[in-house]
Amino acid sequence: MIELGGIRAVVTDIEGTTSSLAFVKDVLFPYARRSIPAFVGDHEGQLGGIEREIETIVGRQNLSSSEIVGILLQWMDEDRKITPLKSLQGMIWKTGYESGELQSHVYEDAVRGLRRWHASGLRLYVYSSGSVPAQKLLFAHTAYGDLLPLFCGYFDTTTGSKLESASYARIAQALTLASESMVFLSDHIGEIRAAAAAGLQTILLARDGNEPDTTEFPIARSFDEIALKGPV
Repeated sequence: MIELGGIRAVVTDIEGTTSSLAFVKDVLFPYARRSIPAFVGDHEGQLGGIEREIETIVGRQNLSSSEIVGILLQWMDEDRKITPLKSLQGMIWKTGYESGELQSHVYEDAVRGLRRWHASGLRLYVYSSGSVPAQKLLFAHTAYGDLLPLFCGYFDTTTGSKLESASYARIAQALTLASESMVFLSDHIGEIRAAAAAGLQTILLARDGNEPDTTEFPIARSFDEIALKGPV
């Protein structure tokens, strides 16, 4: 059991932490990839903000729909964490959830942990590379019901890279909390290092038989192994 004290807020990653990597990689991403061409075509002229962001990033203007589709698919293939791509994926997933084609995966122990911490008065937040709308969709459409009431807020790539300590400092500042009163949960060692460098307490998740090659941080294999206590 990992016991941490003085905690006021929990900030959690999604992929590999609250939800399986397989769901994101084998369900959500393929669904978005095969939907992008038709979605962009059906919404031509209605994606102005996203299209302008793409044009700014690639340094070209007046891109055609087919060029935009090609760029988005290339970014997906490269697993790029780029805001306009994440925004469009979120819009596509919304249609999938609302139609009933998609139901998100959340680990049962994660649901127990989140409910336990929420009931104890801790503030819960999400920090994921997926857009905030996509995060909300995932937690709203689970086999355990709508989990959105458990969370106080959400952060995505507009806050900054999850591999940069400054991003976690911005989150602490936005929440007006001391960094050491927050704990960050993730399966990614680079993110854990960045959060720790910003002064957050951290726990590395090792799920589905994955064994991290490090003793640098506390390691939990489920949320059941994590005991958090607020300030005395």
